[in-house]
Amino acid sequence: MDAVAGYTLYIDLIRPLISNTRIIQSAMTQEVDRVAAAIMEAVAGNSCAIVSSGDAGIYAMAGLALEICRARGISLIPSGFGQKSHVSDLQSANDDISDKRSPAIYLEIVPGIPALASSASLLGAPLTHDFACISLSDLLTPWKTIEKRLEAASMADFVIVLYNPKSKRRSGHLETAQQIFLKHRHKDTPVGIVTNAMRENQRVEIIRLSDLHLAEVTMLSTVFIGNSTSFVYQDHLITPRGYDQKYSMV
Repeated sequence: MDAVAGYTLYIDLIRPLISNTRIIQSAMTQEVDRVAAAIMEAVAGNSCAIVSSGDAGIYAMAGLALEICRARGISLIPSGFGQKSHVSDLQSANDDISDKRSPAIYLEIVPGIPALASSASLLGAPLTHDFACISLSDLLTPWKTIEKRLEAASMADFVIVLYNPKSKRRSGHLETAQQIFLKHRHKDTPVGIVTNAMRENQRVEIIRLSDLHLAEVTMLSTVFIGNSTSFVYQDHLITPRGYDQKYSMV
């Protein structure tokens, strides 16, 4: 690998593995610049990995990389396991980047373990049934839109996974979300909070929905709001799939 691009925190986590590699790093909110720099490395003929936490396609950099390629007219050559991409005739006809004179890069999106999966495994089995995943960050999404999604998911009785639940600038968003949940769910609904999942200083706790505003939550936390059937058994948060309604469990 000729270069590695990523947010400073994620680069620091893997720095021992990339000691002889050129590094492209930047702070939060500078994603476009570093992803564009990584893409131009590839256009120049160099190999470059864009590092994200969790899975690159979930609140991470895969989508941004593809958007930048589209905006700059960079053609994509799939490189994963020799697979060929199949695009519909309609999409091909309306695709502005099909000009063969445009630059082209090999692109492979490597799947990872998202925070919702790693955190869920530490809590027990909170996602065994339908769930919704919502980010409380309003840097790119208007807060009114986020509120609508929180309301709809609460009414539909989804287990709700909250990403980016709280920061110094957004200290009140989680409490607003809590009040929305309490309109539709019992105050004793179990809530799981995992901070630094699978990393140093990992912390796992299960509390009641009514106590969520008192919990220690950071940007490195993933919060799980149980649905009407979720329960706690010996420090494990469980959302049943419904087997007990159809089969004997004893």
